[in-house]
Amino acid sequence: MDILLHYIDLVGTFAFALSGAMLGIEKKYDIFGILSLTAITAIGGGVLRDLCLSATPPSGLINEEYFFAIFLAFLLSILFQHIVFSLDKASLLFDALGLGFFAAFGANKTYAHTGSVQLSIIMGCMSAVGGGCLRDVLCGRTPIIFTKEIYASAAIIGAAIEVLGSSGVISSAYSIWIAIITCTLIRLISLYYGLNLPTIRLKSK
Repeated sequence: MDILLHYIDLVGTFAFALSGAMLGIEKKYDIFGILSLTAITAIGGGVLRDLCLSATPPSGLINEEYFFAIFLAFLLSILFQHIVFSLDKASLLFDALGLGFFAAFGANKTYAHTGSVQLSIIMGCMSAVGGGCLRDVLCGRTPIIFTKEIYASAAIIGAAIEVLGSSGVISSAYSIWIAIITCTLIRLISLYYGLNLPTIRLKSK
């Protein structure tokens, strides 16, 4: 199971990195800008989480496999740009899977460090969406999670399920899988049906 989770982690990291690289290309950034955006999108959330937990140095900055996934996404996005940009649906699937994994893993790691339920859910969500938020801010646009799509809320639900396992309410052997699958399905279903959280309209005077 640990090996499978490890590969899910790398696939999620690669998917997040690819989304950062694609946006960098769309924004016509230079090579350094694209590479920076690729890395920040992929590991930004995890680095923020580890800094908040004082779990230093952050695992995202010392794990060589993360750097390989990031650099691979960077190279593919440049060398095979047309192919990469034609794989939108596949990238959305991997992105949803990565969202579920990072939410569950972030919550698990936070609970192991602190034993706090609320902090674990918050850090689980941050792990999953933090990199994307940093990416959007650096690109000068409002983070997508604030304006449309069921994304952060799916991560919160996934993190909450994992906390139930970490705290012993349900079996910890199954909680991480339930969390990943639930978060991923919520994300995919919302994309398929175009579901969004309701907005509050400004009332005219």
